Formats: sequence, C-alpha cells, structure tokens
Amino acid sequence: MTELSVIIPTYNPDAARLQQTLSALKSQSLPANQWELIIIDNNSSNNFRQQLNLSWHPAVQIIDETKQGLTYARLKGFNESTGDIIVMVDDDNMIEGGYLEKALSIFGQNPKVGAIGGKSIPLFETNPPEWLWEFYGSLALRDLGDTPLTAAWNNQYPTAAPIGAGMAIKREALSSYLEKITQGKNNISDRLGNSLSSGGDNDIVLEILKGGWQVGYFPQLILQHIIPAQRMHAGYLARLLNNTNKSWVQLLQSHGINPWQQITKSGATLRKAKAWFTYKAWKNAAAYIKWQGACGMYDGLIKNNHAQ
Repeated sequence: MTELSVIIPTYNPDAARLQQTLSALKSQSLPANQWELIIIDNNSSNNFRQQLNLSWHPAVQIIDETKQGLTYARLKGFNESTGDIIVMVDDDNMIEGGYLEKALSIFGQNPKVGAIGGKSIPLFETNPPEWLWEFYGSLALRDLGDTPLTAAWNNQYPTAAPIGAGMAIKREALSSYLEKITQGKNNISDRLGNSLSSGGDNDIVLEILKGGWQVGYFPQLILQHIIPAQRMHAGYLARLLNNTNKSWVQLLQSHGINPWQQITKSGATLRKAKAWFTYKAWKNAAAYIKWQGACGMYDGLIKNNHAQ
C-alpha cells in the first residue's frame, strides 16, 4: 500500500489540457515514488492515450471503466487505488507544486478530518465576459479566504465542504459512501457523457460527514482550473446552472436536508413563468442564466422527481 493515490477520471479529454494537468503533477514536491497515479478512461474515443508520456512516474496506470459516468469512473479509481489518502484531480486541473505534500500534512495534523479541499483559481484560455464572476461557483471556482475552515455534520451542507476538483479524502472515511454505491442505493445524478448534471462530489461529502468525520477548507491547497472559451458561453452556462441546480435539490432531498417545500409539475411551470419576469431573463446573458438556474431548481423540487 502506498501513502497517497491521485485519481484522474477522464472522458474524451483535451490532450493539451490533460498534459497541463500531468505537468503540474510531475512538478510535485512529494517524490513520485511516494504516490501512485491512476487515470480512469471512461469510454473515451479520441485516442488520448497515444499522446501521453507517463514515463516520468514509476507507478502509473491507465484503467478502463466501461460503465459510463463520473461516479462510476471515480468508484473504479477508489477500488483500484491503494493509498491511505486519495486525491481527486480533474483532467483540467493544475495543482500547485506542494499540493500533495500539504494534503498529507493537513491530514496528519487533523485526525478527525475525512475530506479536504482548498482554493480553485481560474485559468482562462480567453478573456472572460465581465459578468462571469457571478457564476464562478458553478464552474467549480472558489476562494474562501486565507483562514482554514472545518465543519462536522449538523443536518445541512457546510460552506467548508471541499469541491470535487482537488478533493483529498482519507480512505477510511469513504466506507459509508462506497457501501451505498456498491449496494446500488445511489440515485444521485452526476456527469454522464455530455450531461452537465452534478451531485457526486456533494454526495461523497455528505456521506463522510454522516459517518462522523469532519470536512475542511485549507487555503494552502491551491489549484488552477482551466476554463476554455466554450465554458464561458451563455448557452453552456445556462444549461450548466439548470442541470446542477436540479441535481443539487435532488441531492438534498435524498439526504433529508432539503429546506424547500416540494411542488407539483404544474406549480413548477407557473414558478418558471414568474421567474422569467423576476429575473428579467430577456435583459442580458447573466439574467437569462440565472433564470435557467431557477428553472432547474423548480424541476428538482417536483414531487416524486427522482434523479435520472
């Protein structure tokens, strides 16, 4: 068993961005012989493997997962890895040089903490529109300041919870999540092919919290999240916010912590119509995106509306 495992789930990755991700890993202060690298290929069709040079790492594997979806790719990584600590890195993340070493240190100093994350700073491939900052959270970008934050389970989702990008997890803390998934009790929608649903990251966090562990935000953990031009288009962001808001409400409902009252399908339709005027969705791109986010939330609140 190795000390730490890095897992990169990927589906038809952009070769240049993936290379940036791997270059950042190659530059880690933690010697490569102290951690393993596992890339999970989730049915990619773009032959990205042929463009990779992984000879710099002594313990690297590219493993296939034919069951489509981010949750299944991560589960494959969890099961195939051997590290006591697992670090989830997306194929468009560049973690800073001391990230892995700092993660080990944080867990060593905080034995009750089961999952941690830090700052996710944007690296824009083109100049972003002025209004984009309003949707940083939806793009997995965040900076909660320079003070560490921790939280325990208190029947709500904590601000200190790590996001999926760069999340480091103590393997011991994953047990209840893995049990739920392997028993087929998971109905949380997550990224599937070109779908923009999400919720898997948050589901992991909630299971860890309910298992008696703490989670935390530690600002010394810093990564750059590569944001290409197409992710800054209003149409993409509208679909993203719509899908993620729907899955967010469904996630809270599945854990019994949804603070909003469920509604009927006709009630959702009326609310969407009212929200069109409330947000002045016709006014500009940001207003339209917010309206689509509200529509996703209303769809998530429909009674008996389970995640697909």
